[in-house]
Amino acid sequence: MNYTYILSCRDGSLYTGWTNDLEKRLRAHNSGKGAKYTKSRRPVALAYYEEFETREMAMRREYEIKHMTREMKLNLISSKGIIGSDGSSTPGL
Repeated sequence: MNYTYILSCRDGSLYTGWTNDLEKRLRAHNSGKGAKYTKSRRPVALAYYEEFETREMAMRREYEIKHMTREMKLNLISSKGIIGSDGSSTPGL
């Protein structure tokens, strides 16, 4: 399975990416090895993800989300995301 995801960074910014191993990628981001952008914005929390059959589909969705405004991303997260109303993320991810 392939995933497109949005992370909520410590500074309140959002980061979008794709992976074929969501838990491993989240660990990489939080250890400082995930992406240059998130390295200085740790810890990060998984705010949203979608599953896809192919990496091409996940990459296409990543491109679409990266071109959304911040407001559109926040609406996506609030309508389908995994962040609870108290700001905590779903355990286990």
